[in-house]
Amino acid sequence: MSSARRPLLTATAAGTLLGALWFVPSANATADQTPSSATAATQATQQARATTPQTSDVELADTGSFDTTPYVVGGTAFLALGAGFVAYSVRRERHGF
Repeated sequence: MSSARRPLLTATAAGTLLGALWFVPSANATADQTPSSATAATQATQQARATTPQTSDVELADTGSFDTTPYVVGGTAFLALGAGFVAYSVRRERHGF
């Protein structure tokens, strides 16, 4: 492939990816219930939780925090892997392999 076509191919791939991401649904928080029924549902949920024994099945919305260690470690590993691929690519380009 000609080196003149490479930027055009990259731009086309990037445009295609951005176009596909345009149609990914967003996670906007909208109320599906009226405020009075939402309040009643919240009160009923709180009463049900108060009567049930505490278990280890705590959800993120209940606590406000969770263990992010696996996500940080995984993200760092993928970042290092990507940086390694970039460094390898630059090295191969300079040596002309």
